Amino acid sequence: MQFLSFSTQRLLRCASAALFAVSLSAWAQEGAPRPKPDTRPWMNQSLSPDERADLVMKEMTLDEKMNFVHGTGWNGLRPDAEIPKGSLGGAGYVQGVPRLGIPGINQADSAVGVRLAAQGSHYATLLPSVLGAACSWDKDALFLFGSVIGRELRDMGYNMSIGGGVDLARDPRNGRNFEYAGEDPILAGTMVGQLASGLQANRVMGDIKHYAFNDQETGRTIVNVKIDQRAARESDLLAFQIAIGMAHPAGVMCSYNKDTITPPGGTDWSCENDYLLNQVLKKDFDFKGFVLSDWGGTHSTVHAALAGLDQEQPGSQYFGDPLKTAVQNGQVPMSRLDDAVHRVLRSMFANGVIDDPPVPQVVDPFRGRDDAEHIADESIVLLRNAANVLPLDASSLHSIALIGSHADVGVLSGGGSAQVDAPGGNAINPHPGGAYWMEPVYFPSSPLKEIRRHAPGAKIEFNDGSDPAAAAKFAAGSQLAIVFVNQPMSEGRDAATISLPNNQDALVDAVAAANPHTIVVLENGGPVAMPWADRVQGIVEAWYPGIGGAQSLANILFGQVNPSGRLAITFPKSDDQLPHPQVPGINLIAHPGPGHHRPGELPPFDYDATEGVRVGYKWFESQQLTPLFPFGFGLSYTTFEFSGLNASQHEVTFTVKNSGSRPGTEVAQVYAVLPAATGESTFRRLVAWERVALAPGKSKTVILTLDPLYLSIFDTTSNAFTLAPGDYTLLVGSSSADTPLARTVHIE
Repeated sequence: MQFLSFSTQRLLRCASAALFAVSLSAWAQEGAPRPKPDTRPWMNQSLSPDERADLVMKEMTLDEKMNFVHGTGWNGLRPDAEIPKGSLGGAGYVQGVPRLGIPGINQADSAVGVRLAAQGSHYATLLPSVLGAACSWDKDALFLFGSVIGRELRDMGYNMSIGGGVDLARDPRNGRNFEYAGEDPILAGTMVGQLASGLQANRVMGDIKHYAFNDQETGRTIVNVKIDQRAARESDLLAFQIAIGMAHPAGVMCSYNKDTITPPGGTDWSCENDYLLNQVLKKDFDFKGFVLSDWGGTHSTVHAALAGLDQEQPGSQYFGDPLKTAVQNGQVPMSRLDDAVHRVLRSMFANGVIDDPPVPQVVDPFRGRDDAEHIADESIVLLRNAANVLPLDASSLHSIALIGSHADVGVLSGGGSAQVDAPGGNAINPHPGGAYWMEPVYFPSSPLKEIRRHAPGAKIEFNDGSDPAAAAKFAAGSQLAIVFVNQPMSEGRDAATISLPNNQDALVDAVAAANPHTIVVLENGGPVAMPWADRVQGIVEAWYPGIGGAQSLANILFGQVNPSGRLAITFPKSDDQLPHPQVPGINLIAHPGPGHHRPGELPPFDYDATEGVRVGYKWFESQQLTPLFPFGFGLSYTTFEFSGLNASQHEVTFTVKNSGSRPGTEVAQVYAVLPAATGESTFRRLVAWERVALAPGKSKTVILTLDPLYLSIFDTTSNAFTLAPGDYTLLVGSSSADTPLARTVHIE
């Protein structure tokens, strides 16, 4: 096979493996003798995962233990990387111990769907962005989100996901915000916890990342994040605490950046930070799984091992022979190696990947597409609806001008390691193989076709929007104009500004001036400025809507689905309103080079998190700034009223009524303002919520329990969350800026 290209060899390997799996499955179904039960003690499923891990470890040699503390290389991620036997060519592979019945760990990037599916001729469902899904505020939808990824990973033969991002949106320009669940730690932690739970319910190991404070891509491998301990525990770390406590994931991936958390002080890489890994994650959070480094995020052997890192990825530069030597000479105790190996093995037993390993089969694309559309239905947020321009009435429409963002052929997706391969290739740039790194990829879900399907009697034509003047002339002759605008975002880079790229503001301005009935549809990875917001009739936030995005969008535009999404992130009016008007470090000069940045490619710099706990809406309220659209905001085709608030330290009770003429769903949100003595009385914090579906004229009494943790502050003296005595103001309403109900509760 030396004359074949690397990619061809890889495809042949994958095809051969798939054919072998199919043949083996057919042979088994035709009455092959069943294997004898495995009577080895660690295969006893009545024992706990910890007991089983201890039993199998007693049989392992030192070299076999070493298998589990590092990967085998870049596998299929780099063209010259060798794919070891057993690897599927995904993001990473950890060699198992076949003689003891312990399989290898095949890891796949899978933030919004399984990456690198094209290399094995697989189909993978593209789900909406995680940020979009978080805007559903629907725990069941996020569980479904994880379930789709989990079952498709199993169908492809993978047994571990390395998705699950829960870093807070400290900066709306972060290139990976679309992979994360917004700016609030309680909402984000809950949503990602549900996602990871849904994934692991499919007997696939899950991961939560990037631990911690990896809140921007600029200089991510050399930036030092400086934050005080209390703010750290009440913001990003609280999101991790909630998600980990809910899902009990197999892995937590530590991040690229350095952290300086004061007190206890000291600066260290996230992947060798004793405070973050040993003291907070493993002790305070009682995390039982294993800590794996981000790819290339390991920096030492002895220091990293003693600080709590359990597995180096993707290779063995530090945790291969150097760690073995350090164990043999006593620099790293054998007990530390055993702890790391135990954490990996107990996670494998706990998640069923040993007892019920995946059997490759064909992914069901129809089920995945339907699930993606359902999630998109709840993710899309209606931001403006002047003169009730929406929903559209197909019977009264005779012409629509559809403009911009390749809306004739597809919908945009997010890039980097979250990039899912589009079926048939990129809809705007088909080419052999999978997606290119940082290439904007459009999926074949055509808004033009779906809008035409809903309004068959109307003349609906498309203009690419590249020339604002021509687009305006095109729009002027139509009854209605729908302008699609986009913001491609990807791992490895941040947006320099929240302004739309490629002169799209001028496009919207020109079309709106030519046609007073203009609706804007946003396909974006995070908040964007809208200087034209008051000059258009409708604004629909679609995010990256996934493979069912066009269908979902059209259903909302024409009223078959009533929008119920509410913002999981604040939309500023401009960069000047942000704690850091410029992305820290974005003007530093990077040395060019392929792949991931390495330490030293940029001069080191600090990110001083002066906003502390005041992330997102908390910053805006504390600074008395009015955003473009507040956290929790979203419109409906009906109206809702709140009344009858009763509150105590433990629960709130209130009534929500659908006062409009259509069935709809409100997201009832509860906020708290803490006593002045806490130092956090200048802003509110989310403490509870519930989606409330109501028919017209109907009411529901909502009773929500208040988790004491969500009302607490972190006391650095006792190293614990505590309820401060004093008066707490509880607020109920439809967004962080619209809370018509209020009640004061005194806590002793």
